[in-house]
Amino acid sequence: MSAPRSRPGARQAEDRPAGREGTPPRAELVSELDRYLFNEGRHYRLYDCLGGHLLPSSPGFAHFAIWAPAASAVSVVHDGNGWQAGVDPLEPQGSSGIWSGVVGAVGEGTRYKYAIDSPAGRREKADPLAFASEEAPATASVLTQLDFAWHDEEWMSTRSERQAGSEPISAYEVHLGSWRHGPHGALLTYEQMAGPLVDHVTRLGFTHVELLPVMEHPFYGSWGYQTTGYFAPTSRYGTP
Repeated sequence: MSAPRSRPGARQAEDRPAGREGTPPRAELVSELDRYLFNEGRHYRLYDCLGGHLLPSSPGFAHFAIWAPAASAVSVVHDGNGWQAGVDPLEPQGSSGIWSGVVGAVGEGTRYKYAIDSPAGRREKADPLAFASEEAPATASVLTQLDFAWHDEEWMSTRSERQAGSEPISAYEVHLGSWRHGPHGALLTYEQMAGPLVDHVTRLGFTHVELLPVMEHPFYGSWGYQTTGYFAPTSRYGTP
């Protein structure tokens, strides 16, 4: 049996439990190696160290990290602090341009943004490496723990045997939100669409499905091409 696949959010923080009166635990997901690879342009798993990550052994706390090289100050504004800038500041990590730190009063489903101060003023920005976002037209990022347990090792190990690379393919390109609707035009969820879509393309003789972008995007009419969250499946059709 092959080893489980690596997936976004798989890295666990080396954190210590919170102390008295909610003292933030010591945790740092951005290592010296991370900063080196980032500066070299060779870090291929930035979602493991940047973005917002709940700390499993310290309920109520999360680690945040964002690249903001021109910032003079960065803080996390969220549901738990009344969206007040400066209450939960992040610290710069050397000359990397990365700001990071641990924030309390957060949990699964907490909405947040980064308040970034620069010579141009203060702006609130969604997290480009978040795993979930509010449904448009709202724009906040959402904390979520990716703890789904994959059990598809056997299927993955035999995938290449199902169709050789030299064999012809026929791809069915589809925009999920336009393909089929529920009662009164309601959007279906990922789970509701999965079975019927597979049955449909199989019946038509297609070998593959090509999804139009499912990453988070603010303008529905763009069909997903105006992406704002590359690591967040759009919340229009459900949660990660």
